[in-house]
Amino acid sequence: MSSVDRVQRFLRDKGLDIEVVQLESQSTRTAKLAAAAVNAPLGSIVKSLIFLADGQPILVLVAGDRRASPAKLKALLSARRVMIADADTVRRATGFAIGGVPPVAHDPPLRTVIDASLGRFQTLYAAAGAPNALFPIGYEALVRVTAGQVADITESVSEKS
Repeated sequence: MSSVDRVQRFLRDKGLDIEVVQLESQSTRTAKLAAAAVNAPLGSIVKSLIFLADGQPILVLVAGDRRASPAKLKALLSARRVMIADADTVRRATGFAIGGVPPVAHDPPLRTVIDASLGRFQTLYAAAGAPNALFPIGYEALVRVTAGQVADITESVSEKS
């Protein structure tokens, strides 16, 4: 089963009537590319990032116009050390490659932290397992299907850390 099919099956199994969209000639590998592809605000794009908190993978879902704050994550998770995972670790932890990591369909499921600023948008767009695939989802549905912990874990891109 393809990565995109895994995401579609997960959404269906959770009772969501959501169709994964695969774009023929447009990449959704970055938040900016995804926003352009679906003509949506940059902040409505969900970036699925893997951080290691004391060596344990954590899925961090961040608005496209924000940056995850390692200091805020460290405090929230009561971790001694928090760092972004490298590409190999991301694939091992999620089963997906960077550029297509979805917020769902990981086996086993990952502890998930959700950027509270995503709640600004009625419709969010998230990667669906490939660098040209995404799906629309409501904020409340995203929180529910990921069993994510909503928190202030970001800073705006213009802020300096």
